[in-house]
Amino acid sequence: MNESPMPRPRQPPQKGPPGQNVTMDEGGTPLLPDSLVYQIFLSLGPADVLSAGLVCRQWQAVSRDEFLWREQFYRHYKVARDVPRHPAATSWYEEFQRLYDTVPCVEVQTLKEHTDQVLHLSFSHSGYQFASCSKDCTVKIWNNDLTISLLHSADMRPYNWSYTQFSQFNQDDSLLLASGVFLGPHNSSSGEIVVISLDNFALLSRVRNKPYDVFGCWLTETSLISGNLHRIGDITSCSVLWLNNAFQDVESENVNVVKRLFKIQNLNASTIRTVMVADCGRFDSPDLLLEAGSPGAAPSRVFDLGSKGEEEAAGPAPAPAHPKEGLRHFLDGFLDARVQPQLAERALETKVAELLAQGRTKPPERSTAGAGNKLLIFTTGCLTYSPHQIGIKQILPHQMTTAGPVLGEGRGSDAFFDALDHVIDVHGHIIGMGLSPDNRYLYVNSRAWPSGSVVADPMQPPPIAEEIDLLVFDLKTMREVKRALRAHRAYTPNDECFFIFLDVSKDFVASGAEDRHGYIWDRHYNICLAKLRHQDVVNSVVFSPQEQELLLTASDDATIKAWRSPRTLRIYQAPRPRPRALFSWFASQRR
Repeated sequence: MNESPMPRPRQPPQKGPPGQNVTMDEGGTPLLPDSLVYQIFLSLGPADVLSAGLVCRQWQAVSRDEFLWREQFYRHYKVARDVPRHPAATSWYEEFQRLYDTVPCVEVQTLKEHTDQVLHLSFSHSGYQFASCSKDCTVKIWNNDLTISLLHSADMRPYNWSYTQFSQFNQDDSLLLASGVFLGPHNSSSGEIVVISLDNFALLSRVRNKPYDVFGCWLTETSLISGNLHRIGDITSCSVLWLNNAFQDVESENVNVVKRLFKIQNLNASTIRTVMVADCGRFDSPDLLLEAGSPGAAPSRVFDLGSKGEEEAAGPAPAPAHPKEGLRHFLDGFLDARVQPQLAERALETKVAELLAQGRTKPPERSTAGAGNKLLIFTTGCLTYSPHQIGIKQILPHQMTTAGPVLGEGRGSDAFFDALDHVIDVHGHIIGMGLSPDNRYLYVNSRAWPSGSVVADPMQPPPIAEEIDLLVFDLKTMREVKRALRAHRAYTPNDECFFIFLDVSKDFVASGAEDRHGYIWDRHYNICLAKLRHQDVVNSVVFSPQEQELLLTASDDATIKAWRSPRTLRIYQAPRPRPRALFSWFASQRR
């Protein structure tokens, strides 16, 4: 992990008496053949190789040898030898320099305007502004100039909020979605979403959001997704996802301001949380194509719930032809003590809920992922309240508007719930998710359960590891790719676990951690490149979408730090050329 620019060559060695070249004989022939110089250089570090290259032309040529820098690269960065060079790289020397010189690892500014823990950061698509959310119950909007400055601060306490937790700019950067925890009269888990105009910072609308860690997200330029939770039993519920118009003052009997998107059954105290939307339009032209992991190396985590293939055996069992008869048969067997007479009350509730839902769940609408389609992604579960699965539901073009039937009208009485298209089971507690800029790859922070662990009680999930695994999934192929990235850690137990926001740029992925550091990895080589220090937990990281050599980190120490790459720092700090003498003289004559 490097936090300094490309190694600078040290002072070249003494060349002997003036006029004498210690590398050449009197006839100008090199004293050492290139092959021997090459072998010597192999034993040197990168800085020493660059220094030696200053001695003479022969050593300069050998010091730039491609095979030499290939060895330097694999040895210095500890990259597995079977990993090829980045597909966009043209030389090993330049690739070594890229990883050393373009990683945003130099702290350039610390922002201290927040008075409590900073929980989340988000950039506008243009990169000109960013927003921050905090336990001090404000949403702050910043100008991203060479020196960052505060543009606006919105205090949400007058709206009965406890704190702000998440924000997102819409596609044209005209509106900001901000969500937080709402102090309702009886339910502390409720949240609220507001839409703020970035023209005059007026608050345009307010939408309830339950539970609060659904967060909310934009689906289109002017419509956003929120959630609601309805309890059915002790550990059974259903989550309803709503499509809301950002402008709630629309007054027309022909224009809806809210429309139900999906209604999904929750079992074993699980709920839908952390919704986000992936656009399928760029799946065929990714910024960086990641290769799938070795087949058979690990069991598949992804289950296609709409197919008839072998994978379906790992997912939910198919519904019987007559669900009511299945429920009646189960209850008759239970009452006659033929079916698990000691079945726990919670397990009985779950079984009855599953049987009731059979035949009353609308199957997925099968459609090839196209330019107009989007994927709704969220955390969920089926065994416990701890979010251990990722649900994926396709959103078709006709569903992306509030026009049409209100509150799910037109839905048949037998289609009470909506089925998911895919489920990713990570066998651990999910604490963060982020999409690559092309939306094709989903990166997931997860704290694994012990191998072979079984959930006997949904209210007592297995213990979770301190090590955080950063998993990668291809949303086009629905396959896990690469091996898990590791370096960062978390320490809180299941019932205190909180979200750590990660971010992905074209070449890098970054994440916060509870060990008081932010981390940066290279997406292609799967190596950790930098640790970014704070004084407390790092909750959120975000790259500038227009400049991946700028990274922001937010921490429980109430600060936001800006980090730039050594390369851009040298550019910004380069001395400006002095005015020519003629112009200096001309300026002095005008005084």
